[in-house]
Amino acid sequence: MPTYGIEEEVFITEPERPTFDSFYYLARLLAKDPGFYYTHSCHNFARGKDLKQGWVSGVEISTGIHEDVEALACDFEKRRAELASVTSGLLVPMGHLINYDAPTNTCAMHIHIGGVEDQKRLYGNLIHFLPILPLFMANSPMVAGKYFGKSYRMFKSFAIGPIQEDWTIRFQDIILSKRLGTIELRACDTCWDMNRVRYLLKAVKAIAEMNQTLAYDVKAYNALRPEICRRGIIEETAGLVEELRSMVDFPVEMLTRTASDDLRELYDKQGLVAAYSALDNGYRCGKFEPKPVKKEQHTDIVKGTFGFLAYFIPRLPYYAWKGLKEQA
Repeated sequence: MPTYGIEEEVFITEPERPTFDSFYYLARLLAKDPGFYYTHSCHNFARGKDLKQGWVSGVEISTGIHEDVEALACDFEKRRAELASVTSGLLVPMGHLINYDAPTNTCAMHIHIGGVEDQKRLYGNLIHFLPILPLFMANSPMVAGKYFGKSYRMFKSFAIGPIQEDWTIRFQDIILSKRLGTIELRACDTCWDMNRVRYLLKAVKAIAEMNQTLAYDVKAYNALRPEICRRGIIEETAGLVEELRSMVDFPVEMLTRTASDDLRELYDKQGLVAAYSALDNGYRCGKFEPKPVKKEQHTDIVKGTFGFLAYFIPRLPYYAWKGLKEQA
């Protein structure tokens, strides 16, 4: 039986930008369950010239390993709830912040698939459907306050990219993970909507359990990729929707109207803080609706410093081990 796991990155804003307080929230999460969150949480940073816009990026949580995707979804909901319980900032699940232009400061949801006999077949079958799978979660419509399309993160992020000849190279849309030995789908944005997560997991499960080998064309996918990031479903990929629906039932509207479309519409009408508040409310309560938020930027240096010392320093051995495994 295939096995499945999720890693999710999410921004925590105060209320317009991430701050040092994120470390404090992770320290509280680690204290809640040290045995689990020592290896199932992380903090990310911006890089290079993007540091000028702010060096604090998203936080990361991950699930256990499951054979049943509904059990995985329930585990994922539990991890989200535990992060929400220790966080007073706005939890902002989206691929790239609305007011930034920072390709190294992005958040994603990665799905890991293990326990399959023929990893190459699974890898190819996922690439076959890769033009449409990220649209279940596409949630990154803006860059520097201007509309881009379905997913600016997928288009520009340093952490993913076109499919390369070596499937173990880390920063591409789908890989063989050196650290975990799983096929890792990296193309998806993070999104508040658990219905979208569940349908995506069902689609991935159906593909993972296929016995036949599907045709795939890496060059064609890489050539279409920029337009997919901007427009979503295009003429060349439209047929994949019905092909996937013949394997697993899902609402076509999930792909034709993405979470990006909803987010852009709300941002255009109510502005940045309202958009981030709606994402937070969706993450915590399942309702994509803004709530009142104080607009003053908040950060607590003392709290953040304590969080850094209590969370980051104890995990340095794990960071070192993880880095070595990923570079091996």
